Amino acid sequence: MGGAPAAITVLLGRMQGGDASARDQLLPLVYQELEQIARGYVRPGASIEPRGLVHELYLRLVQSPVVARDRKHFYAIAALAMRQILTDRARRRRAAKRGGAEQVQITLSGLAADERELDVIAVDEALTRLEARSARQARIVELRCMLGMSVAETAEALGVSERTVHAEWRLARAWLMRELQSG
Repeated sequence: MGGAPAAITVLLGRMQGGDASARDQLLPLVYQELEQIARGYVRPGASIEPRGLVHELYLRLVQSPVVARDRKHFYAIAALAMRQILTDRARRRRAAKRGGAEQVQITLSGLAADERELDVIAVDEALTRLEARSARQARIVELRCMLGMSVAETAEALGVSERTVHAEWRLARAWLMRELQSG
């Protein structure tokens, strides 16, 4: 993950300690990585560009304090917030269209072999159902698909073995694909 890892962690600690200038120093260090995460969510021709998604994320982060242990936790929080931003936008667009025929599409790297586009609301609802079944499997999907973490990075972030991540990833991916195909 981008940025100077130690510097990011120090700035996150300063932000939690109430240092308002730390947030302004943090953004340049994490901007490129946040934009890369956003590119994984936003398809070409979508109503929001990756930069726009990062800017909306920044506005959310300014409005509410970020409580992140380290840079990986920060990126996980940011990826989840991006998903929420896209889901909120999609729900507003559907509500505005009386019946909501239009779907906002995203891609989830690594979820489907063909990297097809998926409805953001359907993905959010499926992930919520998966989280109710297995919070760890939901975290694995978020870390692998939304942050693009490797199996080793995911295992480290969750404090489990790589073998556990492989097994849970297979189960979660199969379950999600079945849910998204039936929905």
